[in-house]
Amino acid sequence: MILRQITEKLQATIAQVPAVVLLGARQVGKTTLAKTIAKSIDSIYLDLEAPEDVLKLSDPSSFLSAHADKLIILDEIQKIPDLFPVLRGLIDKNRERGRRSGQFLLLGSASMDLMRQSSESLAGRISYLEMSGLSMVEVDDHQQERQTLWMRGGFPDSYLAAHDDLAMDWLENLIRTYLERDIPQMGFRVPAARLRRLWTMLAHLQGETVNYSKLASNLEVDAKTVTHYIDILTDLLLVRRLEPWHANAKKRLVKSPRFYVRDSGILHRLLGINAYDALLSNPVLGKSWEGFVIENIHSILPGRAETYFYRTAAGAEIDLVIKMPSSEVWAIEIKYGVAPKIGKHYSKTSDDVGAVHRYILYGGEDEFPVGNDINVISLSGLMSRLLLGKQ
Repeated sequence: MILRQITEKLQATIAQVPAVVLLGARQVGKTTLAKTIAKSIDSIYLDLEAPEDVLKLSDPSSFLSAHADKLIILDEIQKIPDLFPVLRGLIDKNRERGRRSGQFLLLGSASMDLMRQSSESLAGRISYLEMSGLSMVEVDDHQQERQTLWMRGGFPDSYLAAHDDLAMDWLENLIRTYLERDIPQMGFRVPAARLRRLWTMLAHLQGETVNYSKLASNLEVDAKTVTHYIDILTDLLLVRRLEPWHANAKKRLVKSPRFYVRDSGILHRLLGINAYDALLSNPVLGKSWEGFVIENIHSILPGRAETYFYRTAAGAEIDLVIKMPSSEVWAIEIKYGVAPKIGKHYSKTSDDVGAVHRYILYGGEDEFPVGNDINVISLSGLMSRLLLGKQ
């Protein structure tokens, strides 16, 4: 369902603007989606990691101008950031000739340089979409399949592996590719072993605020360097920074962000959790579920939705606060068990954020009210509600 929706949205956006950027982690399926769309549009595909395609762009203006009547798909665009000014010139020329949409589809696995370069060079000419991994609504509605998705994460090759060991091997290779190839190629001089240690520390701190000074001491660097390293992982779409709710000035609120390793499979591989039974007995179980839920929810939210967590200095909290483009607020507390305990402050904290939808998301299948307009609901049930809200 989600793949169909993003395919339709991508096609519609291509028809409206000159350039579209499809963002997503490496191996999440961007290229497959782009090639599917290319079958229905006169297009040309260039992989900027392939030397033969890079060679074609030795004179990019001439080559791209020669194919100005086609949709040009540029994969891993962040590899050649110098292309952005060229694209701007071609878009402006085509606009003078009456063509205002469907010129470039840019695929990237890093938001940092890609977003900065494109924002500066293509302001007013570009739109952005993010593609996540597989989500709960895209797998068979069976407990085993949902457990497999949680254990192995949303990368298609990991989820579809013949067994957990092969999935973990695939995830390990992906982690090493990021650390040993992708990050150095982007110009960051970060020792791979040190960055992996930090990534693993964040996995142990899944869903928590972090003490930068403590992390820095453990890594034998300064706090500024730790912040830089976390920014790299965040901008590569590998770690999610969830900001605290800040609208209630009368409360003493936690002001530091929480961090989540975005893919549950990568989280488990970093922690050495190689099977579902091992996950069930690991202390990270609850926070792993929390991160899995948050990523699934993000995969279906409208582009202008904003997400936060809410926590007061006294400890009252809401795991996920969603502010929809309409300014409607959803408050979601996330529990793993099938008999969730409702915190005594939940109703009050929901009032604090102005929530009109209040849910306790749990590990069971049923949906039922628990008073004060609060409903207990499953992940698939909540995602269905959110999808209906978008229509």
